[in-house]
Amino acid sequence: MSTAPDQAFATLIADAQDFCRQLAANNTRDWYMAHKDTYQTRLKRPAEELLEVLRPRMAALTGGPCRTKLFRINRDLRFAKGKPPYKDHLHMLWYAPDGGAAPLGWFFGIETDRIRIGAGYMGLEGAALTAWRAVVDSAAGEEIATAIEERLARGDTTWEPALKRVPAPYDKDHPRGDLLRRKSMVLFHDMPLPDGDLADAIEAEFRQLWPVFAPIQRGMAGI
Repeated sequence: MSTAPDQAFATLIADAQDFCRQLAANNTRDWYMAHKDTYQTRLKRPAEELLEVLRPRMAALTGGPCRTKLFRINRDLRFAKGKPPYKDHLHMLWYAPDGGAAPLGWFFGIETDRIRIGAGYMGLEGAALTAWRAVVDSAAGEEIATAIEERLARGDTTWEPALKRVPAPYDKDHPRGDLLRRKSMVLFHDMPLPDGDLADAIEAEFRQLWPVFAPIQRGMAGI
């Protein structure tokens, strides 16, 4: 019999933070291999269950299919030379709605000293980037910009724009030039330690972010 979700998640944050703190202090293959069973049973399996519990909920919220991802704990050192071999955090994503020009990502991360929530488009390229810029320039652009600014004013953070200048063919003084210079649009904030069911708490955080991204998603889907 599988563990009930609320029981499986009850200690996930505490277990993950404890494991990640120890890993940060002992980031070697020998230490990880000696504690791999702990990672598998106390972090990975509950995280996979959490992803699956929220998958249909995110599909229902966004009106499209949902795909999940648990980030691997080991780094690919071919692309991270000089860094420790393991990541001292537990990160996961729900892509919902999945498909289209760019899937919308929903992020939950447990780190050594905080819990992070986020949502957005992690990377915009090709048709997705063209669609994003068209939406920003459209009649819905002002509403979208206002919603993003309100979240930032409340303490959310985002990545810096990728471009120094507003791209052609848009005017260099475009009122939403900051958004046009982006090749991603993500919002993150620290999540308080939940006092109830973890899946419910994460879903509540995502529901607060959905009004920001819903008009973007509708606009991009229509282009």
